[in-house]
Amino acid sequence: MNNKKRSTFSGGFGFVLAAAGSAVGLGNIWRFPYLAAKYGGGIFLLFYILLVVTFGFSLMIAENAIGRKTGKSGLCAFRELSKKWGFIGIIATLIPMIIQPYYNVIGGWVIEYATKYVTGNHQLLAQDNFFTDMLASPQRLLIYQFIFSAITTFVILRGVQKGVEKFSTILMPVLIVLAIIVAVYSITLPGAMMGVKYFFVPDFSNFSIQGVLAAMGQMFYSLSLAMGIMIAYGSYLPKDSNLEKNVGRIELFDTAIAILAGLMIVPAVFAFSGGDQSALGKGPSLMFVTLPKVFESMGMATVIGSVFFILVLLAALTSSISIMEAIVSSLCDRFGWDRNKTTICAGIGSFLFGIPPILGYNVWDKATLGGMTILDMMDFATNSILMPICALLTCIFVAYVIGVNSIHDEVRISSAFKRQKLFDIMIKYVAPVFIVAILISSILEALGIIKF
Repeated sequence: MNNKKRSTFSGGFGFVLAAAGSAVGLGNIWRFPYLAAKYGGGIFLLFYILLVVTFGFSLMIAENAIGRKTGKSGLCAFRELSKKWGFIGIIATLIPMIIQPYYNVIGGWVIEYATKYVTGNHQLLAQDNFFTDMLASPQRLLIYQFIFSAITTFVILRGVQKGVEKFSTILMPVLIVLAIIVAVYSITLPGAMMGVKYFFVPDFSNFSIQGVLAAMGQMFYSLSLAMGIMIAYGSYLPKDSNLEKNVGRIELFDTAIAILAGLMIVPAVFAFSGGDQSALGKGPSLMFVTLPKVFESMGMATVIGSVFFILVLLAALTSSISIMEAIVSSLCDRFGWDRNKTTICAGIGSFLFGIPPILGYNVWDKATLGGMTILDMMDFATNSILMPICALLTCIFVAYVIGVNSIHDEVRISSAFKRQKLFDIMIKYVAPVFIVAILISSILEALGIIKF
């Protein structure tokens, strides 16, 4: 693709909201509160913030700088800088290609729940078997998955400024307002302040290495690192856009939304369960089983449930858009394909490859590996294996192939690089060690050798 014709964000603000929208996804809203509750609340939050402004900052600066420097997306950017290391781009593009189909499936679940709340059928959602019955009905799931996939595809078809940026600049403020409403409701519930205190006040007696690794993993995934998204978004940045300031703003957005997610869920579940942390179940059980019961037991289920699941749907869409954009931009860059045709093909492909994860809960329910469903396997392959590998290779590439000075020069085109020393230390020494720790711990957890 000719760089002169390449789409760009209108400026730093549009880029920040689009990148923040990518960060604010389903993982942030259900995964962060679960991990915070399990690993000591305030102490987990403290380490999470420290890791975002050090580890996360360094990787995000590197990816954005690579994108802006080359004017290419993930698949081509590494190859542009070093042909021998172009394989990193292949890994970076494979990740969103695997994530998008099962993300559509989960987005479909959210549409189902939001629809039930908005139409006043919330009592059904609080029943013990609703979620499992929903998973056993592939026809319903296919319809909702198609709707979610179609919305994502439509936004990408609109282009970078009119689609990705415009959608993010409208939805992100709405999402934040809705999150504040739910958080305020949550912390004003009887008994909720116990959860607020647990979430905010660090108790160093709760410190654990497992907690630090969990915070590191959550930070890693929530910032949309190592999947080509930030490289693609960086390639759309004008040269005069302040890279370091923009990344700082994304850090702020990500941390604020993580805190809001914690305030939405932790105090409410604490109030509902009388302080029982085990009520904050892992993954889908928290959002799709526990929370509907919480909303039902505390009144105003139609209103608060509708607001919450509309918020979750918006968060899911902003992340889905960024994942799809990483795929489309990479294919267009590499093969010179027409953007609209590529987007339609990617949309159809992600829908079709989303069918196996749906069938994995019913027709193909015996197709498991180590107790993992098809969706779980896709999630494990990307989040626990490919993303850490891609991030590790990116650090090695920046530190020892093209050299950190290459990133310094790109950042300094638009501003001084105030956190340069921090960046150098993290990329060369600290980040690689941390990423290897995440990779090893994820594999050991999957094998059942350790428990997180």
